[in-house]
Amino acid sequence: MIPTQLADRVDIIRDFNRFFTRQIGVLRDGLLHTPYSLTEARLLFEMGSRQQVTATELRRALGLDAGYMSRLLSRLEEQGLLEGQPDDADGRQRQLRLTPHGRQTFELLNTRSQEEIAESLASLNEDAQVRLLQAMLTIRSTLDSSFKFSEPFVLRPHEPGDMGWVVQQHGALYAHEYGWTTEFEALVASIVSDFLRDYNPSRERCWIAEMGGERVGSVFLVEHDATTAKLRLLLVDPKARGTGLGSRLVAECIRFAKRAGYQMMILWTNNVLVEARHIYQKTGFQLVAEEPHHSFGHDLVGETWELTL
Repeated sequence: MIPTQLADRVDIIRDFNRFFTRQIGVLRDGLLHTPYSLTEARLLFEMGSRQQVTATELRRALGLDAGYMSRLLSRLEEQGLLEGQPDDADGRQRQLRLTPHGRQTFELLNTRSQEEIAESLASLNEDAQVRLLQAMLTIRSTLDSSFKFSEPFVLRPHEPGDMGWVVQQHGALYAHEYGWTTEFEALVASIVSDFLRDYNPSRERCWIAEMGGERVGSVFLVEHDATTAKLRLLLVDPKARGTGLGSRLVAECIRFAKRAGYQMMILWTNNVLVEARHIYQKTGFQLVAEEPHHSFGHDLVGETWELTL
Protein backbone atom coordinates (compact mmCIF):
# COMPACT_ATOMS: atom_id res chain seq x y z
CA MET A 1 0.00 0.00 0.00
CA ILE A 2 1.39 3.41 -1.04
CA PRO A 3 1.38 5.98 1.80
CA THR A 4 -1.35 8.62 1.40
CA GLN A 5 1.03 11.55 0.90
CA LEU A 6 3.03 9.68 -1.73
CA ALA A 7 -0.17 8.49 -3.45
CA ASP A 8 -1.36 12.09 -3.73
CA ARG A 9 1.94 13.05 -5.35
CA VAL A 10 1.73 10.10 -7.73
CA ASP A 11 -1.74 11.28 -8.81
CA ILE A 12 -0.41 14.79 -9.47
CA ILE A 13 2.39 13.43 -11.69
CA ARG A 14 0.02 11.09 -13.56
CA ASP A 15 -2.40 13.95 -14.12
CA PHE A 16 0.44 16.12 -15.47
CA ASN A 17 1.55 13.27 -17.77
CA ARG A 18 -1.97 12.96 -19.20
CA PHE A 19 -2.15 16.72 -19.72
CA PHE A 20 1.27 16.96 -21.37
CA THR A 21 0.85 13.99 -23.72
CA ARG A 22 -2.40 15.54 -24.91
CA GLN A 23 -0.75 18.95 -25.20
CA ILE A 24 2.06 17.74 -27.49
CA GLY A 25 -0.16 15.41 -29.49
CA VAL A 26 1.56 12.09 -28.90
CA LEU A 27 -1.79 10.28 -28.58
CA ARG A 28 -2.70 10.91 -32.20
CA ASP A 29 -2.42 8.06 -34.69
CA GLY A 30 0.43 9.86 -36.44
CA LEU A 31 2.82 12.32 -34.82
CA LEU A 32 2.81 15.86 -36.24
CA HIS A 33 0.20 14.88 -38.85
CA THR A 34 2.42 12.21 -40.38
CA PRO A 35 1.95 8.42 -40.61
CA TYR A 36 4.75 7.82 -38.08
CA SER A 37 4.34 6.86 -34.45
CA LEU A 38 6.06 8.70 -31.63
CA THR A 39 8.76 6.02 -31.39
CA GLU A 40 9.39 6.00 -35.14
CA ALA A 41 9.60 9.79 -35.21
CA ARG A 42 11.93 9.78 -32.21
CA LEU A 43 14.22 7.32 -33.99
CA LEU A 44 14.23 9.48 -37.13
CA PHE A 45 15.08 12.54 -35.01
CA GLU A 46 17.99 10.64 -33.45
CA MET A 47 19.31 9.52 -36.84
CA GLY A 48 18.77 12.96 -38.32
CA SER A 49 21.34 14.46 -35.96
CA ARG A 50 24.05 11.99 -37.04
CA GLN A 51 25.65 11.03 -40.31
CA GLN A 52 25.57 7.34 -39.37
CA VAL A 53 24.89 5.30 -36.26
CA THR A 54 24.68 1.67 -35.13
CA ALA A 55 21.56 -0.04 -33.79
CA THR A 56 23.32 -0.43 -30.44
CA GLU A 57 23.93 3.32 -30.19
CA LEU A 58 20.30 4.02 -31.11
CA ARG A 59 19.02 1.52 -28.55
CA ARG A 60 21.20 3.10 -25.86
CA ALA A 61 20.04 6.62 -26.76
CA LEU A 62 16.33 5.70 -26.84
CA GLY A 63 16.25 3.09 -24.08
CA LEU A 64 14.44 0.51 -26.22
CA ASP A 65 14.39 -3.27 -26.05
CA ALA A 66 16.78 -4.87 -28.56
CA GLY A 67 14.08 -6.99 -30.21
CA TYR A 68 11.68 -4.07 -30.55
CA MET A 69 14.45 -1.88 -31.94
CA SER A 70 15.30 -4.54 -34.53
CA ARG A 71 11.68 -4.76 -35.70
CA LEU A 72 11.37 -0.99 -35.81
CA LEU A 73 14.54 -0.58 -37.89
CA SER A 74 13.42 -3.33 -40.29
CA ARG A 75 10.09 -1.59 -40.81
CA LEU A 76 11.70 1.77 -41.53
CA GLU A 77 14.21 0.12 -43.85
CA GLU A 78 11.38 -1.55 -45.77
CA GLN A 79 9.76 1.88 -46.16
CA GLY A 80 12.97 3.20 -47.72
CA LEU A 81 13.72 5.61 -44.87
CA LEU A 82 17.07 4.15 -43.83
CA GLU A 83 19.83 1.96 -45.17
CA GLY A 84 22.82 0.20 -43.67
CA GLN A 85 26.19 -1.27 -44.50
CA PRO A 86 28.62 -3.44 -42.48
CA ASP A 87 30.77 -1.63 -39.95
CA ASP A 88 34.42 -1.96 -40.99
CA ALA A 89 35.52 -1.80 -37.34
CA ASP A 90 32.99 -4.38 -36.05
CA GLY A 91 31.53 -6.97 -38.39
CA ARG A 92 28.69 -7.66 -35.94
CA GLN A 93 27.30 -4.16 -36.42
CA ARG A 94 25.83 -2.20 -39.31
CA GLN A 95 26.30 1.52 -39.81
CA LEU A 96 22.83 2.96 -40.42
CA ARG A 97 22.00 6.22 -42.15
CA LEU A 98 18.94 7.98 -43.48
CA THR A 99 18.22 7.64 -47.20
CA PRO A 100 17.36 10.80 -49.17
CA HIS A 101 13.69 9.94 -48.56
CA GLY A 102 14.43 9.43 -44.86
CA ARG A 103 16.25 12.75 -44.71
CA GLN A 104 13.26 14.52 -46.27
CA THR A 105 10.96 12.85 -43.75
CA PHE A 106 13.19 13.92 -40.88
CA GLU A 107 13.28 17.51 -42.14
CA LEU A 108 9.46 17.53 -42.37
CA LEU A 109 9.07 16.20 -38.83
CA ASN A 110 11.71 18.58 -37.52
CA THR A 111 10.14 21.62 -39.17
CA ARG A 112 6.63 20.76 -37.97
CA SER A 113 7.87 20.16 -34.44
CA GLN A 114 9.67 23.50 -34.36
CA GLU A 115 6.63 25.33 -35.75
CA GLU A 116 4.22 23.68 -33.31
CA ILE A 117 6.37 24.48 -30.28
CA ALA A 118 7.04 28.03 -31.52
CA GLU A 119 3.29 28.54 -31.89
CA SER A 120 2.72 27.39 -28.32
CA LEU A 121 5.46 29.66 -26.98
CA ALA A 122 4.18 32.64 -28.99
CA SER A 123 0.92 32.51 -27.03
CA LEU A 124 2.88 33.20 -23.80
CA ASN A 125 4.52 36.43 -22.71
CA GLU A 126 8.27 36.60 -22.02
CA ASP A 127 7.91 36.01 -18.28
CA ALA A 128 5.69 32.97 -18.81
CA GLN A 129 8.11 31.52 -21.38
CA VAL A 130 11.03 31.86 -18.96
CA ARG A 131 9.04 30.25 -16.11
CA LEU A 132 8.00 27.39 -18.39
CA LEU A 133 11.56 26.70 -19.55
CA GLN A 134 12.93 26.91 -16.03
CA ALA A 135 10.29 24.45 -14.83
CA MET A 136 11.19 22.04 -17.64
CA LEU A 137 14.89 22.27 -16.80
CA THR A 138 14.06 21.60 -13.15
CA ILE A 139 12.04 18.50 -14.07
CA ARG A 140 14.79 17.26 -16.39
CA SER A 141 17.64 17.78 -13.93
CA THR A 142 15.67 16.26 -11.02
CA LEU A 143 14.67 13.13 -12.92
CA ASP A 144 18.10 12.73 -14.52
CA SER A 145 19.67 12.50 -11.09
CA SER A 146 16.95 10.35 -9.52
CA PHE A 147 16.06 7.67 -12.07
CA LYS A 148 18.03 5.05 -13.96
CA PHE A 149 17.80 5.25 -17.75
CA SER A 150 19.35 3.11 -20.46
CA GLU A 151 22.47 5.28 -20.47
CA PRO A 152 24.86 4.99 -17.54
CA PHE A 153 25.38 8.76 -17.62
CA VAL A 154 23.26 11.90 -17.44
CA LEU A 155 23.88 15.26 -19.11
CA ARG A 156 23.18 18.63 -17.52
CA PRO A 157 23.97 22.31 -18.10
CA HIS A 158 27.05 23.75 -16.43
CA GLU A 159 26.86 24.94 -12.83
CA PRO A 160 29.16 27.01 -10.58
CA GLY A 161 32.38 25.07 -9.99
CA ASP A 162 32.19 23.04 -13.20
CA MET A 163 34.67 25.19 -15.11
CA GLY A 164 37.40 24.61 -12.56
CA TRP A 165 36.84 20.89 -13.00
CA VAL A 166 36.99 21.20 -16.81
CA VAL A 167 40.36 22.97 -16.64
CA GLN A 168 41.82 20.61 -14.04
CA GLN A 169 40.62 17.46 -15.77
CA HIS A 170 41.90 18.51 -19.18
CA GLY A 171 45.28 19.44 -17.73
CA ALA A 172 45.68 16.21 -15.75
CA LEU A 173 44.31 13.85 -18.40
CA TYR A 174 46.28 15.22 -21.34
CA ALA A 175 49.47 15.35 -19.30
CA HIS A 176 49.02 11.71 -18.29
CA GLU A 177 47.94 10.31 -21.67
CA TYR A 178 49.89 12.50 -24.11
CA GLY A 179 52.59 14.19 -22.03
CA TRP A 180 51.26 17.67 -22.83
CA THR A 181 52.60 20.56 -20.77
CA THR A 182 50.70 23.12 -18.70
CA GLU A 183 50.56 25.25 -21.87
CA PHE A 184 47.50 23.17 -22.80
CA GLU A 185 45.90 23.69 -19.40
CA ALA A 186 46.40 27.43 -19.84
CA LEU A 187 44.64 27.26 -23.22
CA VAL A 188 41.69 25.44 -21.69
CA ALA A 189 41.50 28.00 -18.88
CA SER A 190 41.38 30.80 -21.46
CA ILE A 191 38.59 29.07 -23.41
CA VAL A 192 36.35 28.52 -20.38
CA SER A 193 37.01 32.06 -19.13
CA ASP A 194 35.87 33.48 -22.48
CA PHE A 195 32.81 31.21 -22.40
CA LEU A 196 31.71 32.41 -18.96
CA ARG A 197 32.40 36.07 -19.68
CA ASP A 198 30.60 36.19 -23.04
CA TYR A 199 28.04 33.40 -22.52
CA ASN A 200 24.95 33.71 -24.76
CA PRO A 201 22.50 30.95 -23.70
CA SER A 202 20.42 31.23 -26.86
CA ARG A 203 23.47 30.54 -29.04
CA GLU A 204 25.91 28.67 -26.79
CA ARG A 205 25.88 25.75 -24.42
CA CYS A 206 28.04 23.60 -22.16
CA TRP A 207 27.10 20.05 -21.22
CA ILE A 208 28.52 18.28 -18.19
CA ALA A 209 28.17 14.48 -18.01
CA GLU A 210 27.82 12.66 -14.71
CA MET A 211 27.91 9.01 -13.66
CA GLY A 212 26.80 8.23 -10.14
CA GLY A 213 26.99 11.92 -9.26
CA GLU A 214 30.61 12.19 -10.47
CA ARG A 215 31.62 14.40 -13.41
CA VAL A 216 32.97 12.28 -16.27
CA GLY A 217 32.72 14.42 -19.40
CA SER A 218 32.10 17.79 -20.99
CA VAL A 219 31.70 19.59 -24.28
CA PHE A 220 31.12 23.21 -25.34
CA LEU A 221 29.32 24.75 -28.30
CA VAL A 222 30.19 28.42 -28.83
CA GLU A 223 29.36 31.04 -31.43
CA HIS A 224 32.10 31.50 -34.04
CA ASP A 225 30.09 33.89 -36.22
CA ALA A 226 26.47 34.50 -37.22
CA THR A 227 26.18 31.24 -39.19
CA THR A 228 28.90 29.05 -37.68
CA ALA A 229 29.16 27.30 -34.32
CA LYS A 230 32.38 25.91 -32.88
CA LEU A 231 32.62 22.67 -30.92
CA ARG A 232 35.24 22.84 -28.16
CA LEU A 233 36.72 20.88 -25.26
CA LEU A 234 35.18 17.46 -25.81
CA LEU A 235 36.32 15.37 -22.86
CA VAL A 236 35.45 11.83 -21.74
CA ASP A 237 36.99 10.50 -18.55
CA PRO A 238 38.60 7.04 -18.95
CA LYS A 239 36.04 5.50 -16.59
CA ALA A 240 33.22 6.56 -18.95
CA ARG A 241 34.80 5.42 -22.21
CA GLY A 242 32.97 2.72 -24.12
CA THR A 243 29.56 3.97 -22.96
CA GLY A 244 28.81 6.09 -26.04
CA LEU A 245 29.25 9.30 -24.04
CA GLY A 246 31.55 11.00 -26.56
CA SER A 247 29.12 10.42 -29.43
CA ARG A 248 26.21 11.58 -27.29
CA LEU A 249 27.96 14.82 -26.34
CA VAL A 250 28.73 15.60 -29.99
CA ALA A 251 25.15 14.71 -31.01
CA GLU A 252 23.80 17.14 -28.39
CA CYS A 253 26.00 19.88 -29.86
CA ILE A 254 24.69 19.17 -33.35
CA ARG A 255 21.07 19.20 -32.22
CA PHE A 256 21.50 22.46 -30.34
CA ALA A 257 23.34 24.10 -33.26
CA LYS A 258 20.49 23.23 -35.62
CA ARG A 259 17.87 24.59 -33.21
CA ALA A 260 19.92 27.78 -32.77
CA GLY A 261 19.88 28.35 -36.54
CA TYR A 262 23.54 27.75 -37.32
CA GLN A 263 24.39 26.57 -40.85
CA MET A 264 27.77 25.01 -40.06
CA MET A 265 29.83 23.61 -37.21
CA ILE A 266 33.62 23.66 -37.05
CA LEU A 267 36.18 22.28 -34.63
CA TRP A 268 39.96 22.17 -34.22
CA THR A 269 41.77 19.11 -32.93
CA ASN A 270 45.05 17.24 -33.28
CA ASN A 271 45.73 14.06 -35.21
CA VAL A 272 46.91 12.17 -32.11
CA LEU A 273 43.41 12.31 -30.62
CA VAL A 274 42.29 9.20 -32.45
CA GLU A 275 39.12 8.41 -30.49
CA ALA A 276 37.79 11.95 -30.80
CA ARG A 277 38.57 12.04 -34.53
CA HIS A 278 36.60 8.81 -34.98
CA ILE A 279 33.58 10.37 -33.28
CA TYR A 280 33.77 13.48 -35.46
CA GLN A 281 34.03 11.40 -38.61
CA LYS A 282 31.16 9.15 -37.56
CA THR A 283 28.88 12.11 -36.92
CA GLY A 284 29.52 13.60 -40.36
CA PHE A 285 32.36 16.07 -39.87
CA GLN A 286 34.80 16.39 -42.76
CA LEU A 287 38.52 17.08 -42.39
CA VAL A 288 39.19 20.28 -44.37
CA ALA A 289 42.66 21.44 -43.29
CA GLU A 290 45.84 20.19 -41.62
CA GLU A 291 48.77 22.21 -40.27
CA PRO A 292 51.90 21.03 -38.40
CA HIS A 293 52.69 22.98 -35.24
CA HIS A 294 54.75 22.71 -32.08
CA SER A 295 52.56 23.14 -29.02
CA PHE A 296 52.16 21.71 -25.53
CA GLY A 297 55.75 20.42 -25.69
CA HIS A 298 55.28 18.28 -28.82
CA ASP A 299 55.32 18.36 -32.62
CA LEU A 300 51.68 17.93 -33.61
CA VAL A 301 49.42 18.17 -36.65
CA GLY A 302 46.44 20.42 -36.08
CA GLU A 303 43.24 19.63 -37.94
CA THR A 304 40.17 21.67 -38.82
CA TRP A 305 36.90 19.78 -39.31
CA GLU A 306 33.58 21.06 -40.64
CA LEU A 307 29.98 19.86 -40.63
CA THR A 308 27.26 21.40 -42.80
CA LEU A 309 23.99 21.47 -40.86
